[in-house]
Amino acid sequence: MSQRNILILLVCQLISATGAIVLVTLGGIIGARLTQNPAFATLPVSIMVLGVAVTAIPATVLMRKVGRKLGFSMASLCAVASVSLAAYALSTSSFSIFVAAAGLFGINMAFTQQYRYAAAESVDSAYVPRAISFVLLGAIGGALIGPELVKYGQFFFPSVQYAGTLAALAVLYLVQAALFFALGPMHGEESDSHPGDQRPIGEIIRQPAFLVAVLGGVTAYGVMTLIMTATPLSMHIKDGFSLEETAQIIRSHVLAMYVPSLFSGFLIERLGVVRMMSIGGLALIIASVIGMQGHTYMHYWYVLVLLGVGWNFLYVGGTTMLTLTYSMNERFKAQAVNEFTVFGTAAAASLLAGTVIHLYGWYKLVLLPLPLLVLVLCGLFFARHDPLVQRLAPKAV
Repeated sequence: MSQRNILILLVCQLISATGAIVLVTLGGIIGARLTQNPAFATLPVSIMVLGVAVTAIPATVLMRKVGRKLGFSMASLCAVASVSLAAYALSTSSFSIFVAAAGLFGINMAFTQQYRYAAAESVDSAYVPRAISFVLLGAIGGALIGPELVKYGQFFFPSVQYAGTLAALAVLYLVQAALFFALGPMHGEESDSHPGDQRPIGEIIRQPAFLVAVLGGVTAYGVMTLIMTATPLSMHIKDGFSLEETAQIIRSHVLAMYVPSLFSGFLIERLGVVRMMSIGGLALIIASVIGMQGHTYMHYWYVLVLLGVGWNFLYVGGTTMLTLTYSMNERFKAQAVNEFTVFGTAAAASLLAGTVIHLYGWYKLVLLPLPLLVLVLCGLFFARHDPLVQRLAPKAV
Protein backbone atom coordinates (compact mmCIF):
# COMPACT_ATOMS: atom_id res chain seq x y z
CA MET A 1 0.00 0.00 0.00
CA SER A 2 2.58 2.56 1.08
CA GLN A 3 5.02 1.88 -1.77
CA ARG A 4 2.32 2.35 -4.42
CA ASN A 5 1.05 5.54 -2.84
CA ILE A 6 4.53 7.01 -2.42
CA LEU A 7 5.39 6.26 -6.07
CA ILE A 8 2.17 7.81 -7.38
CA LEU A 9 2.59 10.88 -5.18
CA LEU A 10 6.21 11.23 -6.30
CA VAL A 11 5.21 11.24 -10.02
CA CYS A 12 2.38 13.67 -9.35
CA GLN A 13 4.79 15.89 -7.41
CA LEU A 14 7.02 15.90 -10.49
CA ILE A 15 4.15 17.13 -12.66
CA SER A 16 3.03 19.74 -10.15
CA ALA A 17 6.58 21.01 -9.68
CA THR A 18 7.00 21.30 -13.45
CA GLY A 19 3.91 23.49 -13.66
CA ALA A 20 4.90 25.61 -10.67
CA ILE A 21 8.41 26.20 -12.02
CA VAL A 22 7.04 27.28 -15.40
CA LEU A 23 4.57 29.70 -13.81
CA VAL A 24 7.14 31.13 -11.39
CA THR A 25 9.75 31.53 -14.14
CA LEU A 26 7.37 33.16 -16.59
CA GLY A 27 4.96 34.89 -14.19
CA GLY A 28 7.03 38.01 -13.57
CA ILE A 29 8.39 38.13 -17.13
CA ILE A 30 4.97 37.87 -18.76
CA GLY A 31 3.54 40.20 -16.13
CA ALA A 32 6.16 42.83 -16.96
CA ARG A 33 5.28 42.48 -20.63
CA LEU A 34 1.51 42.76 -20.18
CA THR A 35 1.37 45.60 -17.63
CA GLN A 36 2.62 49.16 -17.95
CA ASN A 37 3.39 49.45 -14.23
CA PRO A 38 6.59 47.51 -13.38
CA ALA A 39 5.64 47.39 -9.69
CA PHE A 40 2.80 45.03 -10.67
CA ALA A 41 5.01 42.66 -12.68
CA THR A 42 4.95 39.97 -9.98
CA LEU A 43 1.22 40.37 -9.32
CA PRO A 44 0.37 37.12 -11.20
CA VAL A 45 2.77 35.15 -8.98
CA SER A 46 1.43 36.94 -5.91
CA ILE A 47 -2.17 36.13 -6.82
CA MET A 48 -1.12 32.54 -7.48
CA VAL A 49 0.35 32.24 -3.99
CA LEU A 50 -2.65 34.09 -2.55
CA GLY A 51 -4.82 31.47 -4.25
CA VAL A 52 -2.89 28.82 -2.32
CA ALA A 53 -3.54 30.60 0.98
CA VAL A 54 -7.24 31.26 0.32
CA THR A 55 -7.81 27.66 -0.83
CA ALA A 56 -5.87 26.01 2.02
CA ILE A 57 -8.86 25.65 4.34
CA PRO A 58 -11.46 24.81 1.62
CA ALA A 59 -9.05 22.18 0.24
CA THR A 60 -8.82 20.39 3.57
CA VAL A 61 -12.60 20.59 4.06
CA LEU A 62 -13.21 19.16 0.60
CA MET A 63 -10.75 16.29 1.08
CA ARG A 64 -12.28 15.48 4.44
CA LYS A 65 -15.64 15.07 2.68
CA VAL A 66 -14.62 13.35 -0.58
CA GLY A 67 -11.19 11.88 0.28
CA ARG A 68 -7.72 12.75 -0.92
CA LYS A 69 -8.01 10.70 -4.13
CA LEU A 70 -10.98 12.59 -5.58
CA GLY A 71 -9.85 15.92 -4.14
CA PHE A 72 -6.43 15.67 -5.78
CA SER A 73 -7.97 14.66 -9.14
CA MET A 74 -10.35 17.63 -9.10
CA ALA A 75 -7.41 19.94 -8.38
CA SER A 76 -5.52 18.55 -11.40
CA LEU A 77 -8.46 19.38 -13.65
CA CYS A 78 -8.46 22.88 -12.16
CA ALA A 79 -4.82 23.20 -13.27
CA VAL A 80 -5.81 22.18 -16.82
CA ALA A 81 -8.37 24.99 -16.85
CA SER A 82 -5.82 27.42 -15.42
CA VAL A 83 -3.04 26.91 -17.97
CA SER A 84 -5.60 26.93 -20.80
CA LEU A 85 -6.89 30.29 -19.56
CA ALA A 86 -3.31 31.57 -19.29
CA ALA A 87 -2.70 30.66 -22.94
CA TYR A 88 -5.85 32.55 -23.89
CA ALA A 89 -4.62 35.57 -21.89
CA LEU A 90 -1.39 35.56 -23.87
CA SER A 91 -3.25 35.37 -27.17
CA THR A 92 -5.34 38.42 -26.21
CA SER A 93 -2.52 40.27 -24.37
CA SER A 94 -4.77 40.55 -21.31
CA PHE A 95 -2.97 41.15 -18.03
CA SER A 96 -6.17 40.78 -15.99
CA ILE A 97 -7.02 37.40 -17.50
CA PHE A 98 -3.44 36.20 -16.94
CA VAL A 99 -3.70 37.26 -13.29
CA ALA A 100 -7.00 35.36 -13.00
CA ALA A 101 -5.39 32.26 -14.55
CA ALA A 102 -2.55 32.47 -12.05
CA GLY A 103 -5.04 32.66 -9.19
CA LEU A 104 -6.82 29.58 -10.53
CA PHE A 105 -3.49 27.79 -10.67
CA GLY A 106 -3.01 28.64 -7.00
CA ILE A 107 -6.08 26.54 -6.18
CA ASN A 108 -4.31 23.51 -7.61
CA MET A 109 -1.14 24.35 -5.70
CA ALA A 110 -3.08 24.35 -2.42
CA PHE A 111 -3.90 20.69 -3.03
CA THR A 112 -0.35 19.98 -4.17
CA GLN A 113 0.94 21.07 -0.76
CA GLN A 114 -1.16 18.28 0.77
CA TYR A 115 0.82 15.55 -1.03
CA ARG A 116 3.27 15.45 1.85
CA TYR A 117 0.46 14.81 4.32
CA ALA A 118 -0.88 12.03 2.09
CA ALA A 119 2.60 10.51 2.11
CA ALA A 120 2.77 10.71 5.91
CA GLU A 121 -0.62 8.99 6.13
CA SER A 122 0.53 6.18 3.83
CA VAL A 123 3.30 4.85 6.12
CA ASP A 124 3.89 3.91 9.73
CA SER A 125 4.79 6.81 12.04
CA ALA A 126 8.46 5.78 12.24
CA TYR A 127 8.87 6.41 8.49
CA VAL A 128 7.05 9.75 8.21
CA PRO A 129 10.23 11.88 7.68
CA ARG A 130 11.39 9.57 4.89
CA ALA A 131 7.98 9.49 3.21
CA ILE A 132 7.70 13.28 3.20
CA SER A 133 11.21 13.75 1.83
CA PHE A 134 10.85 11.01 -0.82
CA VAL A 135 7.66 12.51 -2.25
CA LEU A 136 9.31 15.93 -2.46
CA LEU A 137 12.01 14.28 -4.60
CA GLY A 138 9.53 14.32 -7.48
CA ALA A 139 10.21 18.02 -7.84
CA ILE A 140 13.73 17.22 -9.07
CA GLY A 141 12.15 16.00 -12.30
CA GLY A 142 10.14 19.19 -12.38
CA ALA A 143 13.32 21.22 -12.05
CA LEU A 144 14.70 19.48 -15.12
CA ILE A 145 11.53 19.47 -17.23
CA GLY A 146 10.16 22.92 -16.36
CA PRO A 147 12.97 25.05 -17.82
CA GLU A 148 13.03 22.84 -20.92
CA LEU A 149 9.32 23.48 -21.45
CA VAL A 150 9.98 27.20 -21.14
CA LYS A 151 12.90 27.04 -23.55
CA TYR A 152 11.54 24.72 -26.27
CA GLY A 153 7.81 25.27 -25.91
CA GLN A 154 7.84 29.06 -26.08
CA PHE A 155 7.79 29.16 -29.89
CA PHE A 156 5.78 25.99 -30.57
CA PHE A 157 2.92 28.28 -31.61
CA PRO A 158 4.82 31.06 -33.41
CA SER A 159 2.02 33.59 -33.13
CA VAL A 160 1.75 33.33 -29.31
CA GLN A 161 4.99 32.99 -27.36
CA TYR A 162 4.80 30.48 -24.45
CA ALA A 163 1.38 29.09 -25.53
CA GLY A 164 3.06 25.81 -26.46
CA THR A 165 4.60 25.56 -23.00
CA LEU A 166 1.18 26.00 -21.41
CA ALA A 167 -0.42 23.44 -23.75
CA ALA A 168 2.17 20.85 -22.73
CA LEU A 169 1.34 21.54 -19.08
CA ALA A 170 -2.36 20.92 -19.77
CA VAL A 171 -1.55 17.44 -21.07
CA LEU A 172 0.63 16.65 -18.04
CA TYR A 173 -2.12 17.66 -15.62
CA LEU A 174 -4.63 15.44 -17.41
CA VAL A 175 -2.25 12.52 -16.87
CA GLN A 176 -1.92 13.52 -13.22
CA ALA A 177 -5.71 13.53 -12.72
CA ALA A 178 -5.86 9.94 -13.96
CA LEU A 179 -2.95 8.80 -11.77
CA PHE A 180 -4.65 9.86 -8.55
CA PHE A 181 -7.41 7.31 -9.03
CA ALA A 182 -4.81 4.58 -8.47
CA LEU A 183 -4.04 5.76 -4.92
CA GLY A 184 -4.56 3.12 -2.21
CA PRO A 185 -6.03 3.58 1.28
CA MET A 186 -4.32 5.78 3.89
CA HIS A 187 -4.15 5.88 7.67
CA GLY A 188 -6.90 7.87 9.30
CA GLU A 189 -9.53 7.34 6.61
CA GLU A 190 -11.46 5.03 8.90
CA SER A 191 -11.50 7.72 11.61
CA ASP A 192 -13.11 10.24 9.25
CA SER A 193 -16.41 8.38 9.49
CA HIS A 194 -16.05 8.06 13.29
CA PRO A 195 -14.56 11.43 14.37
CA GLY A 196 -14.35 10.64 18.09
CA ASP A 197 -12.99 13.14 20.59
CA GLN A 198 -11.19 16.15 19.15
CA ARG A 199 -9.49 18.98 20.96
CA PRO A 200 -10.54 22.56 20.19
CA ILE A 201 -8.37 24.11 17.52
CA GLY A 202 -7.16 26.71 20.01
CA GLU A 203 -5.74 23.99 22.23
CA ILE A 204 -3.87 22.46 19.29
CA ILE A 205 -2.48 25.83 18.19
CA ARG A 206 -1.22 26.72 21.68
CA GLN A 207 1.19 23.77 21.75
CA PRO A 208 4.80 25.07 21.60
CA ALA A 209 5.73 22.40 19.07
CA PHE A 210 2.83 23.43 16.82
CA LEU A 211 3.82 27.09 16.99
CA VAL A 212 7.47 26.36 16.18
CA ALA A 213 6.49 23.99 13.34
CA VAL A 214 4.26 26.66 11.77
CA LEU A 215 6.91 29.34 12.31
CA GLY A 216 9.41 27.11 10.51
CA GLY A 217 7.05 26.66 7.55
CA VAL A 218 6.23 30.38 7.45
CA THR A 219 9.92 31.29 7.47
CA ALA A 220 10.93 28.67 4.92
CA TYR A 221 8.23 29.55 2.40
CA GLY A 222 8.12 33.28 3.09
CA VAL A 223 11.86 33.85 2.64
CA MET A 224 12.09 31.47 -0.30
CA THR A 225 9.11 33.05 -2.09
CA LEU A 226 10.35 36.60 -1.52
CA ILE A 227 13.78 36.01 -3.03
CA MET A 228 12.82 33.48 -5.71
CA THR A 229 9.96 35.64 -7.05
CA ALA A 230 12.23 38.66 -7.27
CA THR A 231 15.13 36.84 -8.95
CA PRO A 232 13.76 36.70 -12.56
CA LEU A 233 12.89 40.41 -12.36
CA SER A 234 16.25 41.37 -10.91
CA MET A 235 18.25 39.18 -13.29
CA HIS A 236 16.34 39.44 -16.56
CA ILE A 237 14.63 42.82 -16.36
CA LYS A 238 17.08 44.92 -14.32
CA ASP A 239 20.50 43.27 -14.82
CA GLY A 240 20.01 42.14 -18.42
CA PHE A 241 20.76 38.43 -18.04
CA SER A 242 19.18 36.29 -20.77
CA LEU A 243 16.00 34.29 -20.22
CA GLU A 244 18.05 31.09 -20.50
CA GLU A 245 20.53 32.25 -17.84
CA THR A 246 17.64 33.22 -15.57
CA ALA A 247 15.96 29.85 -16.12
CA GLN A 248 19.23 28.07 -15.26
CA ILE A 249 19.42 29.91 -11.93
CA ILE A 250 15.82 28.97 -11.15
CA ARG A 251 16.60 25.36 -12.12
CA SER A 252 19.61 25.29 -9.79
CA HIS A 253 17.44 26.73 -7.04
CA VAL A 254 14.69 24.14 -7.45
CA LEU A 255 17.23 21.30 -7.56
CA ALA A 256 18.73 22.68 -4.35
CA MET A 257 15.23 22.68 -2.83
CA TYR A 258 14.56 19.03 -3.56
CA VAL A 259 17.83 17.09 -4.01
CA PRO A 260 18.43 17.25 -0.22
CA SER A 261 15.24 15.18 0.12
CA LEU A 262 17.42 12.20 -0.83
CA PHE A 263 18.82 12.35 2.69
CA SER A 264 16.92 14.96 4.75
CA GLY A 265 14.46 12.37 6.10
CA PHE A 266 17.33 10.16 7.27
CA LEU A 267 19.16 13.17 8.76
CA ILE A 268 16.11 14.08 10.82
CA GLU A 269 16.20 10.57 12.27
CA ARG A 270 19.92 10.90 13.02
CA LEU A 271 20.32 14.53 14.06
CA GLY A 272 16.85 15.33 15.31
CA VAL A 273 14.28 17.71 13.87
CA VAL A 274 15.47 20.79 15.81
CA ARG A 275 19.05 20.54 14.56
CA MET A 276 17.90 20.02 10.97
CA MET A 277 15.59 23.02 11.07
CA SER A 278 18.34 25.12 12.68
CA ILE A 279 20.76 24.21 9.90
CA GLY A 280 18.09 25.27 7.40
CA GLY A 281 17.65 28.63 9.13
CA LEU A 282 21.40 29.24 9.14
CA ALA A 283 21.61 28.41 5.42
CA LEU A 284 18.98 31.06 4.71
CA ILE A 285 20.90 33.64 6.75
CA ILE A 286 24.08 32.89 4.79
CA ALA A 287 22.09 33.24 1.54
CA SER A 288 20.97 36.73 2.58
CA VAL A 289 24.50 37.74 3.53
CA ILE A 290 25.91 36.58 0.18
CA GLY A 291 23.11 38.41 -1.62
CA MET A 292 24.21 41.67 -0.05
CA GLN A 293 27.69 41.25 -1.55
CA GLY A 294 26.61 41.72 -5.18
CA HIS A 295 24.40 40.47 -8.00
CA THR A 296 26.68 38.88 -10.57
CA TYR A 297 25.59 35.56 -12.04
CA MET A 298 27.50 33.61 -9.36
CA HIS A 299 26.06 35.75 -6.56
CA TYR A 300 22.59 34.83 -7.79
CA TRP A 301 23.62 31.18 -8.04
CA TYR A 302 24.98 30.93 -4.49
CA VAL A 303 22.01 32.78 -3.03
CA LEU A 304 19.42 30.66 -4.82
CA VAL A 305 21.16 27.35 -4.08
CA LEU A 306 21.50 28.12 -0.36
CA LEU A 307 17.93 29.36 -0.42
CA GLY A 308 16.83 25.98 -1.75
CA VAL A 309 18.80 23.90 0.75
CA GLY A 310 17.67 26.05 3.68
CA TRP A 311 14.05 25.79 2.53
CA ASN A 312 14.24 21.99 2.35
CA PHE A 313 15.67 21.45 5.83
CA LEU A 314 13.33 23.97 7.46
CA TYR A 315 10.21 22.89 5.54
CA VAL A 316 10.62 19.11 5.80
CA GLY A 317 11.55 19.49 9.45
CA GLY A 318 8.59 21.78 10.13
CA THR A 319 6.15 19.40 8.42
CA THR A 320 7.55 16.46 10.38
CA MET A 321 7.25 18.37 13.67
CA LEU A 322 3.68 19.37 12.79
CA THR A 323 2.59 15.72 12.42
CA LEU A 324 3.48 15.17 16.08
CA THR A 325 0.98 17.76 17.31
CA TYR A 326 -2.37 16.26 16.28
CA SER A 327 -4.24 12.96 16.23
CA MET A 328 -5.55 11.45 12.99
CA ASN A 329 -9.07 12.73 13.52
CA GLU A 330 -7.67 16.24 14.15
CA ARG A 331 -5.36 16.26 11.15
CA PHE A 332 -7.44 18.22 8.65
CA LYS A 333 -8.10 21.25 10.86
CA ALA A 334 -4.50 21.38 12.14
CA GLN A 335 -3.17 21.10 8.58
CA ALA A 336 -5.58 23.79 7.39
CA VAL A 337 -4.30 26.28 9.95
CA ASN A 338 -0.71 25.54 8.98
CA GLU A 339 -1.31 25.80 5.22
CA PHE A 340 -3.30 29.04 5.50
CA THR A 341 -0.64 30.66 7.69
CA VAL A 342 2.31 29.52 5.59
CA PHE A 343 0.87 30.44 2.21
CA GLY A 344 -0.77 33.64 3.39
CA THR A 345 2.73 34.75 4.36
CA ALA A 346 4.13 33.49 1.05
CA ALA A 347 1.49 35.48 -0.86
CA ALA A 348 2.44 38.65 0.98
CA ALA A 349 6.13 37.93 0.31
CA SER A 350 5.59 37.43 -3.43
CA LEU A 351 3.63 40.68 -3.72
CA LEU A 352 6.27 42.50 -1.69
CA ALA A 353 9.02 41.14 -3.95
CA GLY A 354 8.00 43.12 -7.03
CA THR A 355 7.50 46.34 -5.09
CA VAL A 356 10.82 46.10 -3.21
CA ILE A 357 12.81 45.25 -6.35
CA HIS A 358 11.21 48.15 -8.23
CA LEU A 359 11.61 50.73 -5.45
CA TYR A 360 14.70 49.66 -3.51
CA GLY A 361 16.58 46.99 -5.50
CA TRP A 362 18.19 43.64 -4.79
CA TYR A 363 20.28 44.58 -1.73
CA LYS A 364 17.36 45.79 0.36
CA LEU A 365 15.30 42.76 -0.64
CA VAL A 366 17.80 40.16 0.64
CA LEU A 367 18.17 42.12 3.86
CA LEU A 368 14.46 41.88 4.76
CA PRO A 369 14.37 38.20 5.88
CA LEU A 370 17.05 38.45 8.58
CA PRO A 371 14.81 39.39 11.56
CA LEU A 372 12.40 36.52 10.84
CA LEU A 373 15.28 34.06 10.52
CA VAL A 374 16.66 35.10 13.90
CA LEU A 375 13.18 34.65 15.40
CA VAL A 376 12.79 31.08 14.11
CA LEU A 377 16.22 30.10 15.45
CA CYS A 378 15.23 31.45 18.88
CA GLY A 379 11.97 29.48 18.72
CA LEU A 380 13.84 26.28 17.91
CA PHE A 381 16.24 26.86 20.79
CA PHE A 382 13.42 27.16 23.33
CA ALA A 383 11.42 24.21 21.86
CA ARG A 384 14.30 21.73 21.84
CA HIS A 385 13.24 20.11 25.15
CA ASP A 386 9.49 19.97 24.39
CA PRO A 387 8.17 16.41 25.06
CA LEU A 388 6.62 16.16 21.59
CA VAL A 389 9.82 17.31 19.90
CA GLN A 390 11.79 14.81 21.97
CA ARG A 391 9.96 12.03 20.15
CA LEU A 392 12.22 12.95 17.20
CA ALA A 393 15.37 13.36 19.29
CA PRO A 394 18.67 12.26 17.65
CA LYS A 395 19.34 8.56 17.43
CA ALA A 396 22.71 7.08 18.26
CA VAL A 397 24.86 6.62 15.18
